[in-house]
Amino acid sequence: MKKTLIASSIAAAVLAVPTLAMAQTQSNGFSFVDDAKATLGLRNLYFNGDYREGDGADDKAWGQGFMLNFQSGYTQGPVGFGLDVFARSGIRLDYQGSQSMFPEDDDGGAVPEFSQIDFAAKAKVSETELKVGRGLQPSLPVVTRNDGRLLPQTYSGAMLSSNEIDNLTLRLGQFDEASGRNSTSHEGLLLGGSSERVNKFQYAGGDAQLGDNLVASYYFAKLKDYYKQHYLGAVHTLDLGAGQLITDLRYFDSGSTGANSSGEAGYVARGVHNDGEVDNRAMSAMFTYKLSNHGLGLGYQKMSGDSDFAYLNNGGGATAYLITDSQINKFERAGEKTWVGEYSYNFADVVPGLKFAAKYLRGSDFDVAPGEGDKEWERNLRLDYTVQQGFLKDLGVSLRHASLRSDADRDQDQVRVYLTYNFVLL
Repeated sequence: MKKTLIASSIAAAVLAVPTLAMAQTQSNGFSFVDDAKATLGLRNLYFNGDYREGDGADDKAWGQGFMLNFQSGYTQGPVGFGLDVFARSGIRLDYQGSQSMFPEDDDGGAVPEFSQIDFAAKAKVSETELKVGRGLQPSLPVVTRNDGRLLPQTYSGAMLSSNEIDNLTLRLGQFDEASGRNSTSHEGLLLGGSSERVNKFQYAGGDAQLGDNLVASYYFAKLKDYYKQHYLGAVHTLDLGAGQLITDLRYFDSGSTGANSSGEAGYVARGVHNDGEVDNRAMSAMFTYKLSNHGLGLGYQKMSGDSDFAYLNNGGGATAYLITDSQINKFERAGEKTWVGEYSYNFADVVPGLKFAAKYLRGSDFDVAPGEGDKEWERNLRLDYTVQQGFLKDLGVSLRHASLRSDADRDQDQVRVYLTYNFVLL
C-alpha cells in the first residue's frame, strides 16, 4: 500500500478519536472532549542552499508537509487522563544535489514521501501535568526541538510541568530518543561530533515571575555519558521613554560526565585543546529596544573553555538556545566571541500582516586547527506576510535569505520560501 494511503488512513483514525470520545462522554459522563483541540497544518517549503566553495553539491529541495495535531481534554475526577496524537507526512515535489529535507532512499537520493504518527498519554492533577510517549516538542533552554524544515523534530520520553505555586512554573523530564525533522524513525541521543548514542537525557528547573517585569530561570540537564549543564537566565522589561527596553541574559556552564569524562572512544565533544572532553561556558546578553513598530537589538556572546557549546544534536538538524542560533550557523565554537545586531519593523499601519527582520552576526577569536582562520559572519533577512481577509485569510508567506562566510566552514547562501496554513478542526 502506498504511503499516501497510509497517511490518509492515519489522519482518518486520528479524526475519529474525538467522535469516539464524544460517545464516551454521553454514556459515562467523562469530559474527555470538553477541551479537545485538533488542527491540520499545511507547510509548503522551497529550500535552496548554495555552497560557494568546496566539493559538496548544492542543497535544493521542495516539498509539502501535513501536520495533524489532536489534543484531548481530560476525564473527570481527581486525576484526569487524556491522549495527544501527532501525525505528520511529507511529500517530495522536487530536489537536486545533496538535499536535507527528506529521508534518503536506498540509492542515496530522496524518498518520494514519508509519514509518522506518535501518541502521548497524559495525566493532570490540579495544575500539574504529565505527558509520556512520543511526539513531544520541548521548548526549553536546555532542550529545544528544531522546526526549520518541512516537519518538526520530536522527542520520546516524559515531561512534567507544574504551576501549583503562583508565578512559578516547575519542569522535570527525561528523553530517551529523538526523531529528526527528515526522519520516520526514533534514534538514541547524541552530542554533536560524537558517534555513540545514549538513551537518557534528564532535565529539571523552572521559571519564576519576579514582579511584573522580570522572569528568572534556572535549569539543570544531563546527557548520560556526555555532559552535565547548568543554565541561569533572566528577561527584564523596562519602560524607557515612549518604548520598552528588553534585556535577555543567558549563562550556560557545561562539563563532562561518564564516558566523555573518561575519554572513551566515540563519546567525544568538538573542540581543539579539549581532548574530546566537554568544557564550555556560554555567556550572552541581548538588549532590544521596541518603539512603535520598530525593534532594534544589540547583543554579545562569549564562549569560554576548550570545547564547543554542548547541546543535543543528532546530526539531522538541531537548535541551541543561544542568541546566535541563526538560519545557517550557531556561532558556538570554543572561545568564540560574537556580536549580534538586529532590526525589525511591523508594517501594521501601512500593510497589516507584513513584517520585516534583519540580523547580522560576526564571530571571532575561535580556534579550529593550527594555521586556520578564526572569524566568520552571517546575515539574515526575513519578510513575513499573513493574509488578513478574503478567501486566503490566515495564509502565511515567509521569505528568508541568509549568507554565511566563515574561515571554519563552507561559505553558503541560502533561500527559504514557506507557505503555511492551519485548519482548525476542533
